Amino acid sequence: MQVTETVNEGLKREIKIVVPKSDLQAKLTDKLHDAKGRVRLNGFRPGKVPVSHLRKMYGKSFMAEIVNEILSETPRSILADRGEKSATPPDVDMTEDEGEAEKVLTGESDFEFSVSYEVIPPIETKDFSTIAITRPVVDIAEEEVEEQVKRIAQSAAEYSEKKGKAADGDRVTIDYVGKIDGEAFEGGTDDDTKLVLGSGTFIPGFEEQLVGAKAGDETQVKVAFPEDYQAAHLAGKEAVFDVTVSLVEKAEPVEINDELAEKLGIESAERLRAVVREQIEGQYGGMTRQKVKRQLLDALDEMYQIESPQKLVETEFNNIWNQITNELEQAGRTFEDEETTEDEARAEYQKLAERRVRLGLVLSQIGEDAGVEVTDTELQQAVMRHVQQYPGQEKQVYEFFQKNPDAVANLRAPIFEEKTVDHLLTVVSVTDQTVSKEELMAEDEDEEAAPKKETKKAAPKKKAPAKKKAPAKKKAEAAEAKDGDAAE
Repeated sequence: MQVTETVNEGLKREIKIVVPKSDLQAKLTDKLHDAKGRVRLNGFRPGKVPVSHLRKMYGKSFMAEIVNEILSETPRSILADRGEKSATPPDVDMTEDEGEAEKVLTGESDFEFSVSYEVIPPIETKDFSTIAITRPVVDIAEEEVEEQVKRIAQSAAEYSEKKGKAADGDRVTIDYVGKIDGEAFEGGTDDDTKLVLGSGTFIPGFEEQLVGAKAGDETQVKVAFPEDYQAAHLAGKEAVFDVTVSLVEKAEPVEINDELAEKLGIESAERLRAVVREQIEGQYGGMTRQKVKRQLLDALDEMYQIESPQKLVETEFNNIWNQITNELEQAGRTFEDEETTEDEARAEYQKLAERRVRLGLVLSQIGEDAGVEVTDTELQQAVMRHVQQYPGQEKQVYEFFQKNPDAVANLRAPIFEEKTVDHLLTVVSVTDQTVSKEELMAEDEDEEAAPKKETKKAAPKKKAPAKKKAPAKKKAEAAEAKDGDAAE
């Protein structure tokens, strides 16, 4: 076998391989002799079929197997011999001429083909102790826990019919039809909707106008959809809702005690408060983790200015771009609505794709050097988390993972990355800084808000104002956990 490098430019490599016909014939002879003892043909005793007869009957099919084996094994062997890692499965190019292919299969011609790929650039482990990270933490006050417990208690409150006018905190049952310029709009109609006044469930101004309404009242509620409303055709528009109030109810007083806790499936009020505190800690802990990881990734991005394999970048860009365009399409918006252009957006997300691939490669190498491993138990737990996301379809989803090992393997990358981040956090310098919950929840200056999906049929809950440019950048960057996928 003759191996000749024909391209070595940056990360691109191309290798030309020539397998002499003599080598092919030798491999074919070995395969025929191996088959001689196994083939059963009428007129021949077992093991006595002449090799020449086997060659005549099976020569081409055996040679096709040999060619496929060479195509499968050679790229892997070449990479190992050269000490290189391919960023993606190597591309194999061979003749498409039927005549030339026929000569190879009949052993009359050498087998020539080429293998092209991009190498993963060398990534050295550096002194990560020089990285300084500030970990924002929130001290959870008892008042915050108690406030959350009260909200939970109120959600479990029982309501009884109230005579007279609805007040803040009362629950009304309403039918409504929303209109813009006199025409009803999609999603603006519903019947028998229960709404707690003051809950902030509907868009600003809606609930306030129902304070003072009585059962049987028919009224009009005039509101304006927020400028940043997720549905572009409604954003900023004024609407009128014809509302009929069929029932007004008041909440019965709720006492926070063991009886209430048991009603919620918890053994005691003390345990209820402990569970609420754990939930708040988990929520803040997730935000802290996100900000710490962002700092770590930023530091690694500055530390490693390596070239990224373009095929990986192209794949990552296409994933991001499809996400962006799908979100815009679903929201009925354009790049102009987001105060940018398609060219500007492409340039921005191209940079993001390059960053994600680069960091994915870096984290992959760091984890490998540190001996980070993903256990079978962790993979199984990841599978079960995915299964639980599809209630009613658990069996089908589980069977899908059982039948598709690649799908399970795809779960490995984010787990591997998080464990690598955990390893790095034991090496870098981390300083805790107490912050308010508002500071913790505030977006980083260079992050953009992503559109959020609403589940309400009509008059959805107010959304936090979102920056206009780069509508899904935050979501894309929040998905940095996928960076490791590029290197897997």
